[in-house]
Amino acid sequence: MTRFFSLGAIALILILVDQVTKAAIVDAIPYGDSISVIDGFFNLAHVRNTGAAFGMGQGSTEIVRQLLFLFLPVAFCIWILVMFYKTAKGPMHNSVAYALILAGAIGNLIDRFRLGYVVDMFMFYWKKEENHFHVFNVADSCVSIAAGLLIYDFFLQQKKKKLEAAGEV
Repeated sequence: MTRFFSLGAIALILILVDQVTKAAIVDAIPYGDSISVIDGFFNLAHVRNTGAAFGMGQGSTEIVRQLLFLFLPVAFCIWILVMFYKTAKGPMHNSVAYALILAGAIGNLIDRFRLGYVVDMFMFYWKKEENHFHVFNVADSCVSIAAGLLIYDFFLQQKKKKLEAAGEV
C-alpha cells in the first residue's frame, strides 16, 4: 500500500507540473507562436490540440470528439486506476508505468473538460520549424515513458517464458 500511495502522490505532482507548465505557456506565449530555446532543434510553443495523440482526429465531429476524447478516457482512467492498484505489489516498473499513464491521462483530461482542447508546448525539430515532430506536453511525456516501461516489461516476460521453457528458471 505504501508504494500505491507514494506513486499516487508522484502522479498528483506530475498532474500539477503538467497544469502549471500549460498555464505558463498560455500566459507567456500567444496562441500559435513559439520561442526558440535551442535554435534549429527545440522551441517552446503554444499549440491547441483538439484531437488525440499527435493531433489525430482533430477534424472529427463534436459528438465523436466528446465520445472519444472525454467519455472513453474517463472510463480508461478508472481502468488504469484499478490496474495501478493491482500492480502495487508487483514489479516496480509496472506500478510506475500505470502511475505515469494515470497522470498523463488526467492531465490532458483536465484540459479537455476545462478548455475543449489540450495545450501542447514542446516542439522538437531539425533545422527548420516546418520539420517538427508533433508538439507535446508533460502529460504526453508521462504516457510515452510509461509505454516504454510496459514494452520493457513485455520483453522481460518473453525472456522469462523462454527461460522457463528451457528449464532454466
